Amino acid sequence: MRIAVGADHRGFAVRSQVVEAVQRLGHEVVDLGTFSPDAVDYPDVAADAARLVARGEADQAILICGTGLGMCIAANKIAGARAAPCHDETTAEISRRHNDANVLCLSADMLGRRLIEEMIEIWLKTPFEGGRHARRVEKITAIERESAEKRALDNEERQ
Repeated sequence: MRIAVGADHRGFAVRSQVVEAVQRLGHEVVDLGTFSPDAVDYPDVAADAARLVARGEADQAILICGTGLGMCIAANKIAGARAAPCHDETTAEISRRHNDANVLCLSADMLGRRLIEEMIEIWLKTPFEGGRHARRVEKITAIERESAEKRALDNEERQ
């Protein structure tokens, strides 16, 4: 699989570990940085990664910031991204199995390096269960379409 990896300045120190872990598991990495500890805005990194996933240019993405929450909020603004902030092995597994999450959001400040690697392995290896969960994911997609259509109509009315 092709995995996009991105971090803000708070996730900078963990990003290289994440890249190495993904590569060790046999996946290709699209490394979006950041490549220094200088401050960057997490919404920019999250949007870039989520767009790659939404366009099919990456299969999944892993994002790292201080808490994982800001990255998650920003990534979920991109239609087609299903970002989940995970904090342990169970949330990593269930986000894939039940929600078909395609963007994993991690906390650089609150998770240990060993736990991060375990979560990544579980998340990348866990398949989507489908069944009743597929119906629910489709409802999320329908909400995205409805919102996009409303925005398009609103834009037409303004012109």
